[in-house]
Amino acid sequence: MNSTPSSGSKSWFGAGLLAALAASLCCITPLLALVGGLGGAASAFSWLAPFRPYLVALTVAVLGFAWYRQLRPSPTADCCAVPKKKPLLQTTGFLGAVTGLAALLLALPYYDTLLYPSTPPFAQPGISSASARPTAPVWQTRMYRIGGMTCEACEQHVVREVQQVPGIAQVEVSYAQGTAQVSYDASRASSQQVEQAIAKTGYQVLNAH
Repeated sequence: MNSTPSSGSKSWFGAGLLAALAASLCCITPLLALVGGLGGAASAFSWLAPFRPYLVALTVAVLGFAWYRQLRPSPTADCCAVPKKKPLLQTTGFLGAVTGLAALLLALPYYDTLLYPSTPPFAQPGISSASARPTAPVWQTRMYRIGGMTCEACEQHVVREVQQVPGIAQVEVSYAQGTAQVSYDASRASSQQVEQAIAKTGYQVLNAH
C-alpha cells in the first residue's frame, strides 16, 4: 500500500513556521510590549538576534523541502484506483498559507514601524504651580549606552518610555549603535529618572555620559 506523497508534510510545515517565528521573536516582543504594555518582556528574546540569519536559512530550507515533498510526482498508481482526498493540513493551499505567514514573520523588521502606535508629543515645560511664574529650563543632554536592542521596535519602545518622564525635550535612539541621546530640563527631570525609564523596557543601561 503506497503512502501519499504529502504524508508527514505537516511536520515540515510546522517546523518551517516555528523557525520563522524564532527568527522574528527579537522583533515581535518589543512590538507586543509597545501595544500591550509588557514592559521588560521586550528584551526577553534579544539573545536570538545573532542567530537570526541561521534561523532564516533554516526556515527557507525546511519550507523548500516541504514544497518539494508536496509537488514531487506521485508514485504510479492503479489506473482504476480512486484518489483519496487529502486532509486540509496536507494540501498545497495550506502549505501556501504557512509559507505566506512565514514570509510575513521573516520580513517583520522591514515593516514593523508601520505597526507602532503613534508617538505622543513631548510634554513642554510649563509653569510652576507654586510660584505661578515660568520656570527657566536648565537643559542637559546625556548619552546612554544600552544593551539588548536588536531592531527599530526596540528604538520606539525606549523612545516612548523615556517620553513619559516630565521635562524631556528630545530622544534619539539607535539600536545599531546601542545608544540613546536624551535632552531634558534638569529642573524637572534627572539622569536617574531617564535610566529608570529605559530600564522599564527591559534593556540594560551600560553607562551614561
